[in-house]
Amino acid sequence: MAANSFDVVVIGAGPGGYVAAIRAAQLGLKTAIVEREHLGGICLNWGCIPTKALLRSSEVFHLMERAAEFGLSVDKIGFDLKAVVKRSRQVAGQLSGGIGHLMKKNKITVVMGAATIPAKGKITIKSDKGTEELAAKSIVLATGARARELPGLEADGDLVWTYKHALDPVRMPKKLLVIGSGAIGIEFASFYNTLGSDTTVVEVMDNILPVEDIEISRHAKKQFVKQGMTILEKSTVKKLDRGKGNVTAHIETGGKVEKLDFDTVISAVGIVGNVEGLGLEELGVTIDKAHVITDEFCRTGVDGLYAIGDIAGAPWLAHKASHEGVMVAELIAGLTPHPIKPESIAGCTYCQPQIASVGYTEAKAKELGYKIKVGRFPFIGNGKAIALGEAEGMIKTIFDEKTGELLGAHMVGAEVTELIQGYVVGRQLETTEEDLMNTVFPHPTLSEMMHESVLDAYGRVIHL
Repeated sequence: MAANSFDVVVIGAGPGGYVAAIRAAQLGLKTAIVEREHLGGICLNWGCIPTKALLRSSEVFHLMERAAEFGLSVDKIGFDLKAVVKRSRQVAGQLSGGIGHLMKKNKITVVMGAATIPAKGKITIKSDKGTEELAAKSIVLATGARARELPGLEADGDLVWTYKHALDPVRMPKKLLVIGSGAIGIEFASFYNTLGSDTTVVEVMDNILPVEDIEISRHAKKQFVKQGMTILEKSTVKKLDRGKGNVTAHIETGGKVEKLDFDTVISAVGIVGNVEGLGLEELGVTIDKAHVITDEFCRTGVDGLYAIGDIAGAPWLAHKASHEGVMVAELIAGLTPHPIKPESIAGCTYCQPQIASVGYTEAKAKELGYKIKVGRFPFIGNGKAIALGEAEGMIKTIFDEKTGELLGAHMVGAEVTELIQGYVVGRQLETTEEDLMNTVFPHPTLSEMMHESVLDAYGRVIHL
């Protein structure tokens, strides 16, 4: 095989692309990966990882403010925003550098530059060094997505920010408007609100965190309001008047428009797939609403061309992209992997309180025609939660009354992003309510609430 000819070329080195490349290399395929900006993609550099580092700083700050509750004393509580951001950038840098090491270890050829696909099996890469041509039997598109920008609400980096600006802020917002209450919007709202910003969140849908079970989103909303946030649901930001150091937002709620002043706006109104400039339409790839249409195995319909991760549509989650990467690599290598089931992928939001879920919401399960049993258990009934000083929260489980199948699990409260995996494994193993009831959960742990929630669905709850 020629030096510039490969079994697999992956375009994009985020959590979908780099994982696909590693798995392909493990399976003995000659592999190259093309990246136009930085190894690790948005997730490691400007997304999942640095936001969690920021949120950890705000969590510690919040605990410092509560020191007296734990019998502790702390003098002169404060923070240095530059130092908080510096730590988050260092965390991101450490992990991004680790991806380079993994590429070398797995003998994957890394080519930095912007890729196009001029013809089937051909890749052209343009960089500062010039143009390079690669040939590949299979090509995996893993180009990810970017922030959606609505007309009139475009980011300028000063008054109006995207997630990137919010991760490396030019100032600490005094009066902050967050447009959109999905995971990205609510995490930044939580971070800045905890550090003292007067924060307002605007959501166009009926409830904040619209993909979550309504009970969970309402519980979270109560906590956010208690923390001082203003939450405006069924509301739309019609326009922004930008002044000097000031933005006037025209916010419509129930047909009435109110003008409110802010010094900073974060726009978090969704994402758009990076489908442009690759030559996809000419190849015959179907694109709908800035996402590539694929089958359950991420095949685009063009022989030898696959699309994984954010570019291939919802759910827009790093762990979904990674698993699709593994699946596609195994498919290319001639194995018979299982397709990824979107309803078996957990979603996690790292605000305070944390939110996590897997499977169907109660409303969705009913809509699909299931006769259901629902269990709930509050954090206030759990000894570990009380000892941690984290008594606000709940766990909700939804079962098929007929078969005992766990249809969905939904949580809000401390560390639920770690707890959810218990139910994810349960669903993967096709666990029934009986299996979960007969499982011994260690004491004292937050995980005991998972057991109690299952028991509650069947009228057998102990500590409530």
